[in-house]
Amino acid sequence: MAKTYDAIVVGSGISGGWAAKELCEAGLETLVLEAGRPVNPDTDSVEHVPVWQMKFRGNRDRKAMLVRQPVQRNCYACDELASKFFVDDLDNPYTTDESKPFLWIRGRQVGGRSIMWGRQTYRWSDLDFEANAKDGFGVDWPIRYADIAPWYDHVERFVGISGQAEGLAQLPDGQFLPPMGMTCAETHVRDAVAKYWGRDRVVTIGRCAVLTQSHNGRAACHYCGPCHRGCVTRSYFSSINATLPAAQATGKLTLRPYSVVHSVIYDPRKKRAAGVRVVDAQTKHLIEFRGRIVFLCASALESARILLHSTSPEFPNGLANTSGQLGKNLMDHCMGGGADGTIPGYEDRTTYGNRPNGIYMPRFRNVKDRSPNFLRGYGYQGGAGREGWGRGVDQAGFGADFKRQLKGLGRWNFGFYGFGECLPRPENYIELDPGKTDAWGIPALKIHCAWSDNERALLKDMSVAAAEMLSAAGATDIRPYVQDNAPGLTIHEMGTARMGRDPKTSVLNGNNQAWDAPNLFLTDGACMASSSCVNPSITYMALTARACHYAVDAMKRREL
Repeated sequence: MAKTYDAIVVGSGISGGWAAKELCEAGLETLVLEAGRPVNPDTDSVEHVPVWQMKFRGNRDRKAMLVRQPVQRNCYACDELASKFFVDDLDNPYTTDESKPFLWIRGRQVGGRSIMWGRQTYRWSDLDFEANAKDGFGVDWPIRYADIAPWYDHVERFVGISGQAEGLAQLPDGQFLPPMGMTCAETHVRDAVAKYWGRDRVVTIGRCAVLTQSHNGRAACHYCGPCHRGCVTRSYFSSINATLPAAQATGKLTLRPYSVVHSVIYDPRKKRAAGVRVVDAQTKHLIEFRGRIVFLCASALESARILLHSTSPEFPNGLANTSGQLGKNLMDHCMGGGADGTIPGYEDRTTYGNRPNGIYMPRFRNVKDRSPNFLRGYGYQGGAGREGWGRGVDQAGFGADFKRQLKGLGRWNFGFYGFGECLPRPENYIELDPGKTDAWGIPALKIHCAWSDNERALLKDMSVAAAEMLSAAGATDIRPYVQDNAPGLTIHEMGTARMGRDPKTSVLNGNNQAWDAPNLFLTDGACMASSSCVNPSITYMALTARACHYAVDAMKRREL
């Protein structure tokens, strides 16, 4: 008889790694299923390869990417060396409405997208958790900040978050390692903004999952720069650098790569999930694994896709879909409103190293005063830097004098780049495409998603406010902009199996537990009932740890 595991975790990225760690450390025999290949940080990390040793000098094999990765190539991090961490779009297809593009950026390997993520880590506040209830978009979150705050603490102490405490209600402080330094131009803008707007607008250093001192056996960052190619020193947080090794150390982990989850098995007699069906990615054989509890951590779209494909007489429209909300309310942050400008002075100053971080400005719209133009708000990422020799591409000149000029440092430029909240709307949804399958015979998704007038208004306001602040800082040559980025490109997709207080309007309860199958948990981006405007990964981690402890306690009480 096949072995029954205490727990099955689908996915090995940000959420799956945390589920593995927490469940294994609680003593559960845990099977982690990953659709892609294994990754060894010591050999797969390629951040230290110099550009002159690369065939395309660190850029892209444009011909190959156009054929095999036409979607993935839209991500800045999908370059010559890091492209191996992004999926093959031909093997992993999906469809969209012709007039509504959606760019689905994916990584299928052990570690998932935690290998290439941007590492920005910001807590949510009750401004976020209460938003749906106050303005009527979406359903009320079943939790508040007080419910998740201890789990943010728990996660941050393990991960190691560098950052500066600011005492802002809309962006709660956390357990921080020493912050990274700001450049002279950044402190200039920070001080100018503070002079004009006080504590209503605060420029701070980004809060990021990159170590500024040795922590939990991992070394401090040495600022080499190309983090998206891996991190051989394990200075930035990923599941292969931290959570999966912690799970492995317990002796309770079984990690199985090349395991494409086909569907969740439902036991109608027990009204529980009984395990999962898997297509072996190498042999194409169908295999079943049994488990007492199942955690879906495959990403917002993949986890919902698995459930939509998990049909049975009891759930003809997908497991855990009694509410009809499975696949609906897809969100991604709208990004790309902002402004750049030149900061005069400081020509005698320079920087050393390639800081893997930037500045952050927390949300300031609809915090104290209500905006007449839109709901919710946005924050800025960005920073300042010197122009290098590359400015010669746009600069007139040639010869020895021109070369000597480019040896000197250029002007200081500063940019604010906005990220805004996307409202949960049922018309943004996913469904199975009956006419298309992936390389393993599983139906592909059809994604329906577009920005609303509210997101477009946010982008416009980002541009205006950014230019306003640069002007206050004395910047010259101010260049405001509003980019037309498709949903998906921010890579913060969420909301397809939302949490809620009522099984009629939500897929999950306040413990990330499926209303229809109490031993089934979703803790990745699928569970989100709204999107806030901050990077969501640390909230996924905290929700995962919280749900794991709930599940373990319930198992001890013989409820699962």
